[in-house]
Amino acid sequence: MYFPQTHNKNYFPSKLSQIKEATGFGPIFEEEPLDTVYAEDSPENKISMNCRARANPPAIIKWWLNNWEIKLMEQPDEHFSLVGGNLVITNPDKGKHAGKYVCVAKNVYGTVISKEATVKFGYLNQFPTDEREPVHVKEGQGAVLLCSPPSRYPSEVMFRWIYNDFPNFIIPDQRRFVSQTTGNMYIAKVEASDVGNYSCFVSSPTIGKSVFSIERCKITHNTTIFAHNCLTETTVKRYPSDIRVKFPKTYALVHQNITLECFALGNPLPHIRWRKLDADLPPNYEVSMNGALLHLINVQYEDEGSYECETLNVKGMDWYRQWLYVEGKTNVGSELTLRCVAVGKPLPWIRWLKDGYSYGKGELKFSSLTFEDSGMYQCIAENEWGTIYASAELRVVSCAPTFIYNPVKKVLLGAENGRVVIECKPRAAPKPKFIWKRGSELLTNSSRMLIWDDGSLEILNVSKSDEGSYTCYAENDHGKSNSTGTLTITEATKITEAPSDTEAVVGDTTILQCSASFDPSLDITFIWTVDSYVINFYTDFEHYELLMNSGDLLIKNIQVRHAGHYSCTAQTIVDNATAEADVFVKGLPGPPGGVRVEEIGDTSVKLRWGLGSDHGSPLIQHVVQTLDFYALDPEDWKTASTSPVFLDGSTESATIVDLYPWMQYEFRVHAINEFGAGENSRSSIKIKTWDARPTVAPSDVLGQVGISGELIVTWTPVKPQFFFGKKFGYVVAFKQYEDSEWKWTTVEDPETRRYVYKESMTPDTEIQVKVKTYNNKGEGPSSLISVVDSPRLAPTEALLDVYARQVTATEALVWWLPIYQIRYWRKYDDNEAAASRVLVHRAINQTRLENMRPDSHYLIEVRAFNGAGLGPPSEHCEMFTRRPPPSRHLRVYKYVSFNRKWLYLYWDHIYNYWNESYVEGYKILFRKEGERYGKLYTTGRHYIDFPMPETGDYIIEVRARCEGGDGPISQIRVQGEYCLLHISKDFIFYPPHSSCSYPNHVLIITK
Repeated sequence: MYFPQTHNKNYFPSKLSQIKEATGFGPIFEEEPLDTVYAEDSPENKISMNCRARANPPAIIKWWLNNWEIKLMEQPDEHFSLVGGNLVITNPDKGKHAGKYVCVAKNVYGTVISKEATVKFGYLNQFPTDEREPVHVKEGQGAVLLCSPPSRYPSEVMFRWIYNDFPNFIIPDQRRFVSQTTGNMYIAKVEASDVGNYSCFVSSPTIGKSVFSIERCKITHNTTIFAHNCLTETTVKRYPSDIRVKFPKTYALVHQNITLECFALGNPLPHIRWRKLDADLPPNYEVSMNGALLHLINVQYEDEGSYECETLNVKGMDWYRQWLYVEGKTNVGSELTLRCVAVGKPLPWIRWLKDGYSYGKGELKFSSLTFEDSGMYQCIAENEWGTIYASAELRVVSCAPTFIYNPVKKVLLGAENGRVVIECKPRAAPKPKFIWKRGSELLTNSSRMLIWDDGSLEILNVSKSDEGSYTCYAENDHGKSNSTGTLTITEATKITEAPSDTEAVVGDTTILQCSASFDPSLDITFIWTVDSYVINFYTDFEHYELLMNSGDLLIKNIQVRHAGHYSCTAQTIVDNATAEADVFVKGLPGPPGGVRVEEIGDTSVKLRWGLGSDHGSPLIQHVVQTLDFYALDPEDWKTASTSPVFLDGSTESATIVDLYPWMQYEFRVHAINEFGAGENSRSSIKIKTWDARPTVAPSDVLGQVGISGELIVTWTPVKPQFFFGKKFGYVVAFKQYEDSEWKWTTVEDPETRRYVYKESMTPDTEIQVKVKTYNNKGEGPSSLISVVDSPRLAPTEALLDVYARQVTATEALVWWLPIYQIRYWRKYDDNEAAASRVLVHRAINQTRLENMRPDSHYLIEVRAFNGAGLGPPSEHCEMFTRRPPPSRHLRVYKYVSFNRKWLYLYWDHIYNYWNESYVEGYKILFRKEGERYGKLYTTGRHYIDFPMPETGDYIIEVRARCEGGDGPISQIRVQGEYCLLHISKDFIFYPPHSSCSYPNHVLIITK
């Protein structure tokens, strides 16, 4: 159990004991931002979030959006600008600018944060165009016309109905009612005059927009309407009361106004009555719309309960009841509250002592402080496991005004024609009244002079005639005091030589001139800003320099980013003057914007983009690049083929051709001018081209007849990027030479490379085989025909010159002079009858033997074979396999740089035992998760580094490389786009935003 909040402070009615002995004061909000709903189709393309704070020295205003600071200085944004302290959003975008805004005001005395204000985008869509069937009603029956309003925000709208023609609005009465909850119109009893055309009219007062339905339908006597519903009449009959509009279970805040709806159909017209169960209706209720609406004004807690609506006519009665719940916000209106917060399990309970005596529980609230409230207060938190204490002193004081700690400045300066504020802030309790005098002249509020609430005197448009001594008098119930200062008016600062607009080329050096006249008794400082960013000559010395003995700005090795609106401010301790100029920089073009795909085909797409900045040099050409799904490197962008082939500098769209069907692509564009290729645009969203028939046939199609006469067809599978659609597979076709028709079968697995036709083939015949591809769109081209000879007799000659060489600890390479079955077994450990076998085509005179035992002595023999059987064995070839690689997994460590730009991998070196192969180096495979292939690296070191991927999930595999083969794989996962605040046995992740606290080092160990 512990206290997150404990304190020991001196309290005054307005915390006077905490007032600093200085003339300044911290920020105080005079205006805070308000919740805003911006209409998406508003002609005014900006939002203004207001924020104004009073402070001395003046406060610096910053804004936060969704807990992220809007850095207007470091990262200028075309949408955001700061006007005074107000945040102006130009061309608001729902995806970027909707959210919660907070204004932060800060000076040397502290920081204050405004109330949270929400910006939401309002809209009201059009009604759908679907026609509705006419509503056929007998005269005297009730009718319900459904509005089905379109989607909208905010949801608070007003519903009305139009009869026949606009703007003939229906006025609700005892017979007709329009629900402001659903928009539906209810007619209790239909009359002959109701036949006609109706349209639901929806208006949103928040965004100032209205829509109504324009659908048309027909009724039996061929009247055409524009409405959601049409009515036709028949005969009259009486019907009992039937409640159709029912108010739901309702939750209301105390002091809120609410309305409950209830309406019934029936003939004669039903009468509506309201009551509250077990109590009278609240005294502040109202009934309107002939009883259909019950209004409860200024709801109180005692108004909570079950409310009943009763409707009746001569044919019958109906009733409906539902609960109203009244809730309230926390509202502390005290002048002082002492809080004590403790945490424990079970939850501690709180009690207080004052000067050693019991004084209450929970929070202590003082509605009106008196001297008797002064004393030492102790908070006691206890549960069954123990008790802890915290203490605080409350001191209530009062005093006469005194200027000892904060007198009026003795020497006051003001610039001619400027503004002067003379502060008067004595220490006093309670707050004193203020009077100002110049000499013996009493000063009052006028068009030039204003006495603020805190006692400060403001003088506008000062001149030499305002010079003199100024005295502030402060008085309260305990006494009075005064303090005097002398005001001197100095010569105003003026810009004498202003900077002029300048044009430069990247790499040039230029000078912006700035000179000023000022009062000779004062010192002057020149401050330069570019696009509201104050240039710091100590940190920005690489490009900016303030020339000695002048205010001129030297810009060295100018870059495109240095273009902008420059401001020179000549500043004295009294006033300042400012002059401005624009600097234009010619250089590489900026990135095009808004790259988007508009039309998608199977091998082409229509791409559109916005022109980027030419940076003072006309654009010559645009280049489009593509990145497909199977790119191993996320930066492996390729120049696309386009139509037209050459895209000039004014082009904003092109057709990208020669794309793979059924392939995921991203696109980006960059521009070229006389200075070279500019920055690439942001990539487009990922799209997939339409599917199409395959155009690539399998390669390396071969056939052979097995020992049992079966036909074996093999081929090299088509790469996935050539599938061109779903349900990709192969069609295997074959026939004997003299046959006219092909036999065929389908193979559905796209990675299959072999098919066996198990029926025995006719010996000593020529067989033709071919393979083609297919997908859901159709069949592709066939491969070249391969000819297979069906053998007749078994070979009779033994193979000569059989050789073997070890490759790894478990593999060997054997070759011979042509012809072809290979057997191999361990000389002393295996039975020759159980030897491993490999069949090889006659055109091949070498093969790889696999699954051999490491560090073993093997015998190898080769026999020729055909469909009729095996020939005699060759002489035995003897060889030794190599020792195996180390079987131990590498211990892999991952290190992520602090800025998350680099990924460093290192591992413990593995040393081989006497019976293991020597470790020659390491292999590292970097691949996307879910893919088989990736980028392979080899190194002799036990570390490697990679650029940190921006998006996607990746797997890194590390294994030892030895003469006896590769060691076991150790894997590690890398997530580029996000990270989870999660710790598992293998990984540690941190989320990449401000609420994610990155450590200086991240260590991850896998086994």
